[in-house]
Amino acid sequence: MKIAVVGTGYVGLVVGACLAENGNEVVCVDKDEAKIATLEAGRMPIYEPGLEEMVRRNHAEDRLSYTTDLRGAVRAAEIVFVAVGTPTGENGSADLQHVLDVAYEIGRALTKYTVVVDKSTVPVGTARKVREAIATVAAHPFSVVSNPEFLKQGAAIEDFMKPDRVVVGTEPDDLEAARIMRELYAPFTRTGAPIMMMDTASAELSKYAANALLATRISFMNEIANVCELVGADVDEVRKAVGSDRRIGSSFLFPGVGYGGSCFPKDVKALLRSSGERGYAFQILEAVEAVNEAQKERLVCKMQGHFSDLAGRTIALWGLAFKPRTDDMRESPAITIIDRLLALGASVRAYDPEAGATARARFGDRIAVCDKSYDALANADALAIVTEWNEFREPDFKKMRQLMRSPVVFDGRNIYSPEHMRALGFTYFSIGR
Repeated sequence: MKIAVVGTGYVGLVVGACLAENGNEVVCVDKDEAKIATLEAGRMPIYEPGLEEMVRRNHAEDRLSYTTDLRGAVRAAEIVFVAVGTPTGENGSADLQHVLDVAYEIGRALTKYTVVVDKSTVPVGTARKVREAIATVAAHPFSVVSNPEFLKQGAAIEDFMKPDRVVVGTEPDDLEAARIMRELYAPFTRTGAPIMMMDTASAELSKYAANALLATRISFMNEIANVCELVGADVDEVRKAVGSDRRIGSSFLFPGVGYGGSCFPKDVKALLRSSGERGYAFQILEAVEAVNEAQKERLVCKMQGHFSDLAGRTIALWGLAFKPRTDDMRESPAITIIDRLLALGASVRAYDPEAGATARARFGDRIAVCDKSYDALANADALAIVTEWNEFREPDFKKMRQLMRSPVVFDGRNIYSPEHMRALGFTYFSIGR
């Protein structure tokens, strides 16, 4: 099939590359000329394992191309994916301005029947708004489909190529759009993953419901971890016992310093806002959001309890991205922790395998961003572990002690054994243990 993907951010680039990988002819469109030039030169604007190789391979084989010419890309396409940003507005709602602007441009460019697919995460009712926007300017027939993405950063290629499910929302009587979408996704679901056809409102809400539920699990376990500290229980043992229940399962039950990223915080806020606009107070999500914000402060509170005064202290941070296998720092707990430490008069030396450049752009010279993990430990009064990158799991503990001014570790991801750390001579703090 001939496909256009509007937006070359995280979602758009992954979608375009994966669709090209299965033999489709894909054009990725972006109004940012610098980003298109970067892609043409074979450089990635984002980090995602496996993406660079897939993009380069399909570009070399002429299945994946890039352009700033939206009109030309739309005219050549059978399917147009809209994958532009929907940032959180000041009132917490998803800002649909970019989506609707693209919808008008698509409508003006249509020269034949085309399926327009909402791939961005959007509130319920967006497909209707997109349909209305296109209809005001289009001279040719079209369909609007909701097809939310369920991509985990760090595993996005695997998630797209081997999905748990594909959700497609269409108008009930739009059989042609449903047929085209089934044909498009058939190669990705050969192992039996379902293509779930439903109305557009249900498809739109499915993405928000999934992310809000996962965020709820994280905040719930963070609450349990905090209770464990009060009663002398071990959250790891509690987690294992709870996760062994088949009705619950073990995913997203790891306590820590809160969730971040481009999805969970934004989607929780958007669902709260859209529910509130309809007169419904989503009380559970209000609590989820409040718990998460408080949890981001947890490590700093532990530091204050140990040191009393953090002014003049040097704190090393391992991990800046909101999760491993990405360079994305959006809503990362590390940002809250660093801002709080700086406000308390501490200095920060930080390291992350992929997010160093992002951190330098975010903090400038207010913190030292190191190129190597051990460099961050030089004369540090304590180490805070914020992101659970694999390379942090088996470090040279002897070297760590030699480099640090005092062997104190605040483990926000529970990657070490408390008994082992104490045996090595570290003063060790973790979450819920």
